[in-house]
Amino acid sequence: MPRNLQVAINTILIFLGSAIVAVSYNLFLLPNRIASGGLSGFATIVFEVVEIEPAITLWSLNIPLFAAGILLLGGWKYGGKTLVGTLFLPFIVYLTRNVQPAVEDPLLGALFGGIGVGIGLGLVFRAHASTGGTDLAAQIINKYTGISLGACVVVMDGLIVAASAFVFSLEFALYALIGLFVTGKTIDIIQTGVGYAKIALIITDREKEVLDLILTKIDRGVTKLDGRGGYTSNPRQVLMCVVNRNEVTKLKQLVQTVDTEAFVVVTNAAEVLGEGFKKEAVGYNK
Repeated sequence: MPRNLQVAINTILIFLGSAIVAVSYNLFLLPNRIASGGLSGFATIVFEVVEIEPAITLWSLNIPLFAAGILLLGGWKYGGKTLVGTLFLPFIVYLTRNVQPAVEDPLLGALFGGIGVGIGLGLVFRAHASTGGTDLAAQIINKYTGISLGACVVVMDGLIVAASAFVFSLEFALYALIGLFVTGKTIDIIQTGVGYAKIALIITDREKEVLDLILTKIDRGVTKLDGRGGYTSNPRQVLMCVVNRNEVTKLKQLVQTVDTEAFVVVTNAAEVLGEGFKKEAVGYNK
């Protein structure tokens, strides 16, 4: 894909993703007092305690964090795309601050808010960008302390959720945990897909016949892997094949017609690139 087109796609993803996060926050999370981690969760707590607009809180924390990221994490090359999300997300939060809540049930707010935020962040992450916040703080801490990024994010989000238990109630903190979990799962789906493809590993004594059937009847490629029996230590060939979900049943039936004793393992493939599947992932190509 031409670099200019890829840059344009990434920019659209950043703006679109940031807008979805902001609207989901005002529609579902803020009105239901769901502080599910991140600076947006902190802004929810601040709004409840001192009634400062969440957008103001986000700007006042994101801008210094962004400046620190520029100084400490690699200059403008690192921070260019992050700047867009850092400034644009609070701007949309401010513009949509008077929108009517979509639901008035905290559980529904946590679920749908988590989905919306996950979709938005997933799009931003696919553009290899960030909306700043605790992710940026985690990267700074990681660089200078050696603590893993995952641990940093978990600790910061955990502290925000714990604080919400004191400001709101334990019940609302539990709702926040649900929202945080849903957000994480949704980001994974946006980033890697829903497992539309399956990987089949086939161990059979009649590998040539099975291979020929897969090539001719399903029209999928097959890779031979060298294996060894755990008990006998005898060398074995393992056939690996990637198929669509609707081809799994046909694959198993074909294998059974040739070798009823064949050992077949089928598992999810989060993402597949190549002939017969997606040609190119959406994201930044170096």
